[in-house]
Amino acid sequence: MYWRTALVILAFLTHAITEMRVTGQTLDVCATCHPNATCEEKVDGTGKACNCMYGFVGNGRTYCQDKNECQIGANKICGQHTACHNTYGSFYCTCLAGYSPSNNMAIFIPNDGTRCQDINECRVQGICGEGGKCTNMQGYFNCLCQVGYQVHNGAEPFHPHQDKALCKAIDCGQPPSALNAVQLAATGTHYGSVAKFGCSEGFFWKSGENSSVCGAESVWKGPSLVCEEIDCGEPVFISHAKMLWDRTSLIELNCGAPLTLPHTNMLWDNTTVLGSVIEYVCKDGFYQEGGNSLSTCISSGQWGIVSIICKATCGPAPALANTEVVLQNTSVVFHRCLEGFHSWRGRNISVCDITGKWQAATMRCREIKPAISDLVVFNEKCLRWKADKYEEDTENYRVVFVGFRAYQRSFHDKRKKLLSSTSDHPEICLNLLPVTNYTISITALSARFTSTLTTNTSLQVPQAPEILYREIEAPLPTLWLRRSANTLDPISFYQVFVLPLEGTLVFDCSSLNTPDFSSQRKPHGQYITAQLYLRDIGKEINLTLGDGHYYGGFYNAPLQNGRDYYIILRAVSQWGGAFKHSCVIWAKVRDVSYIMKVSSLFAGGSIGVFALAICLGHCYTWCCKKT
Repeated sequence: MYWRTALVILAFLTHAITEMRVTGQTLDVCATCHPNATCEEKVDGTGKACNCMYGFVGNGRTYCQDKNECQIGANKICGQHTACHNTYGSFYCTCLAGYSPSNNMAIFIPNDGTRCQDINECRVQGICGEGGKCTNMQGYFNCLCQVGYQVHNGAEPFHPHQDKALCKAIDCGQPPSALNAVQLAATGTHYGSVAKFGCSEGFFWKSGENSSVCGAESVWKGPSLVCEEIDCGEPVFISHAKMLWDRTSLIELNCGAPLTLPHTNMLWDNTTVLGSVIEYVCKDGFYQEGGNSLSTCISSGQWGIVSIICKATCGPAPALANTEVVLQNTSVVFHRCLEGFHSWRGRNISVCDITGKWQAATMRCREIKPAISDLVVFNEKCLRWKADKYEEDTENYRVVFVGFRAYQRSFHDKRKKLLSSTSDHPEICLNLLPVTNYTISITALSARFTSTLTTNTSLQVPQAPEILYREIEAPLPTLWLRRSANTLDPISFYQVFVLPLEGTLVFDCSSLNTPDFSSQRKPHGQYITAQLYLRDIGKEINLTLGDGHYYGGFYNAPLQNGRDYYIILRAVSQWGGAFKHSCVIWAKVRDVSYIMKVSSLFAGGSIGVFALAICLGHCYTWCCKKT
């Protein structure tokens, strides 16, 4: 008596399918591509080729070197008044000195409509310094001196930080003296200042002008007054009187000690008589900002009023990293970033305060870099790049990706995504479709800078569909499955294998062989009963086994009475020489003459190579047991 028992063993193995199989040595063209190249299908369909990515030139295999886009000239690639900067695999543009980009960003690319326009430097208050008048020119500016000022250390017109010239207030120095006259008042020593004179005690104003004016040539004009000595002649003789007289006609006048003013020293001969003059000068560490600095002892016996104003001087301007001084006067310094750097927030003016200390500018200058750099693809669907921005700022990015397939002309996948990130190395993952060439562009919206790359996705293992595993006792069983959304791809199909359950069976899911119904006559007579192309079916499939029809060129042969079968479903993705697959046991069909129980382990899951072993008439300890 023979015992009839069955044992089903499932072994999960990993099976790699090469890109191309030929007799003998295998040649994988894509494996020879340069790191800066992509592997693409040839237009004529004769195979694959390696092509250098955008921004690189070469043969795609042994070398892909950086393409210097700037070599054709900045005017041609970036526009007028620009400089072109080549980078590894790309480039960017900046405006020449005296021009600024219309997008208000330090760097730009030529295809975003940005142009370099003249900077009106004259809008910056005080750019020509004290007493200077700015004249804007195309790409630069000039300075002239206003009335009351004259150019120093150069000639007009001048550029304040190129020629080192500046405008200084006209200063005529101390007013001149006049014979037999004293200075009564003075409004200062600068252009237009007026000094008034009066005749000394004992003299009278006979003729001429009693004022002197500081002119444009830094010279006092006047005074021209003529003072003659007062002569009273002999005194009147009075009878019966004696004359006591020192033979002079003046009375002596004294103004006393002068006032002491803050932050000043007095230049003075220590006399206090009528006509004595004191000059007040600012002490070291201070400078005269304005006012009258001379005081004269006048006939009223008082010192003339002095209005001198002394302010602290702070010494050399504070030094800021990566900056240069555009303009400096005694109390204010204007800074700007050096060429190749851009302002990174902060105030660009240093001010000398009343204590004689600089309140330094706070601006920071950073090296000009692209807003997006080091753009790479990882895991065939995710992007990572380096962001150049203010650390705490949020940058908004727009990602546009367009895919096409050389083998499927009607295919076109164009989508976009938005991302807000504060990270210096942002990342985003995209739902890229398999076996597709993509061009991906990322734009930093606030910086108006775009970076582009190309990539291609590989063939993926198809996801096993949702099935309903059944053990069926029927001559024409109907099986059901539902496809997953991400299997809706026209390069894939399903194959339905029928495996008669007899003898020892070995099923290799990865086999490229496609046995038809005629293989039933051979040992282990498994065969394909249907091949279903996804382009021809919907999201759900109901397949009746053994209905005698043809599916995809394979005969759905009737099942034989008295035999048991396993039904295997294989999902296949195939393109060119690539072959990816997954398998699942769909059903067991059994004859009603006997019942064989099968473990529920078969009810779903993806499998690689598995063995179906049937022990008939022999009982081994590893596969059989008595019932």
